[in-house]
Amino acid sequence: MKDKVLVFDGVCVLCNRWVQFVLRHDEHHQYKFAAMQSGPGRAMLLEHGIDPDDPISFLLLDGDNGYTNTDALIRVLDSFRGRWRWMAAILRLTPRFIRDPLYRWFARNRYRLFGRHDRCLVPPSDLSDRFLS
Repeated sequence: MKDKVLVFDGVCVLCNRWVQFVLRHDEHHQYKFAAMQSGPGRAMLLEHGIDPDDPISFLLLDGDNGYTNTDALIRVLDSFRGRWRWMAAILRLTPRFIRDPLYRWFARNRYRLFGRHDRCLVPPSDLSDRFLS
């Protein structure tokens, strides 16, 4: 199975919780992670037309395809078992013109709503192979 890469905001508290959630539910270890503040993360965002200095979404890279906003969220949730697939199905039924603006509102206000770390968190040594630096 080919790795997928999630590019996330390494100083965002919500984004770091999202990474921890994915690590917990990714039974097949198909996801790798790159903080947007890292060289690889920044390059991947730029390559997909996302401003790394003011991102309004995380980026999911799956082969040659890049997904953002709720499309990325749905794809990740759909790769997990049980209730998370149901959540993905419900989100998929919600029209994009409703779900994406709501997602972007949370993304733009993530620091104010959830907080911010002073620097990117360092992954535990047993998970360092899952993070691109």
